[in-house]
Amino acid sequence: MAVRGNKINFARPLEVLSPAGDMERLNAALAFGADAVYLGGKMFGMRAASPNFTFEQLSQAVQTAHSLDKQIYLTCNTLPRNNEMDVFDQFLSEAVEAKVDALIVNDIGVLAMIKRLAPDMEIHMSTQTGIVNYAAASEFYNMGAKRVVLARELSLQEISEIRAKTPKELEIEVFVHGAMCVSFSGRCLLSQYIIDRDANRGECAQPCRWGYYLMEEKRPNEYYPIYEDEKGLYILNAKDLCMIDFVDKLAQAGVDSLKIEGRAKSSYYVSVITNAYRRAVDKFLTNPENFELPQWIHDEVFKVSHRAYCTGFFFGHPKESQYYKDSGYIREWDAVAIVTGYDEQRQLIECVQRNKFLKGAELELLEPQGEPVKIKADEIFDELGNPIENTCHSAMKFYIKSKRSFKKNTIVRMPADKR
Repeated sequence: MAVRGNKINFARPLEVLSPAGDMERLNAALAFGADAVYLGGKMFGMRAASPNFTFEQLSQAVQTAHSLDKQIYLTCNTLPRNNEMDVFDQFLSEAVEAKVDALIVNDIGVLAMIKRLAPDMEIHMSTQTGIVNYAAASEFYNMGAKRVVLARELSLQEISEIRAKTPKELEIEVFVHGAMCVSFSGRCLLSQYIIDRDANRGECAQPCRWGYYLMEEKRPNEYYPIYEDEKGLYILNAKDLCMIDFVDKLAQAGVDSLKIEGRAKSSYYVSVITNAYRRAVDKFLTNPENFELPQWIHDEVFKVSHRAYCTGFFFGHPKESQYYKDSGYIREWDAVAIVTGYDEQRQLIECVQRNKFLKGAELELLEPQGEPVKIKADEIFDELGNPIENTCHSAMKFYIKSKRSFKKNTIVRMPADKR
């Protein structure tokens, strides 16, 4: 996706790139419309808290994605220390054997090793690299990178200039949704200083979300009140990024890939957000010159657990990108079940429970790559077909009476305050 003059060039499709912390989330991303999924192995990834993928799981993930004509990008974007370099050869050979489509790289030494040991492997330069200008982007292309993941601190105007002044073969990827770091492109030492958990090695404790007390003594008229509440004031807490309303602006700036943050997020989050951006991109592609996002797609991003949203730096310096009251999440909807099948003869939706709900509940069902549909659970049955009043057992199999069928992996959800 690129722009020449006022015309959008569709030589490359606009990619929806989703996160996966394990196989469940991988399958969710693929089912709900991701073109590609990025994930981590057991080493060299920036999400140490996620389960991540063994070599066997990685091979299975690639096979699954490739069977659907989709791609897998493997992260190796930490800053490895000397004692880790000896095992990088094995990590790389396993990535090649698993047939991953690209490696996401931060360290220049790692980049050089990949080019030497696996010259055919596609390389994407991570956002941790801190690419903010066309000279750096072009130089990484000259060094063998197929794609650059730009720093989050760039505006659409700056991205457009990078696109115009770099080789047309170079792909541009940007984060469009999810958590933002308060420091430059994710390079933060705060966690390591405070509790010795290195954010640059995937161990961030998110101290930017904690409450702090601060008093300015010498700068007049610059006050951070220390009396907000007994917990202090959250001066570093960034809002979540959300660009669902501006897919057209991203495409016009020359972005090729829309990246969703969240390898540590739930499969429900991955499903809903992937579906929203998939449908937004599809809607844009049907009429690029007159794009208007349907309201229901806009509303979808508010049906997952999230912080207050902002548009980051895309429209210039953000004026309201911090949330000072607390570090909590907004959670207005809960997933209560996943659809595993449909019995046409008995007109029953087969489900597996995720949260308890009562008979008569107003439910909303979101099919993979579909729109939400409301139904009322007037009749629910246990696995043996007996009528029940609620779904009170964890992971229980149950049925909902419905004349309409729903696809496997459909999400069943409801407002959190109605459960």
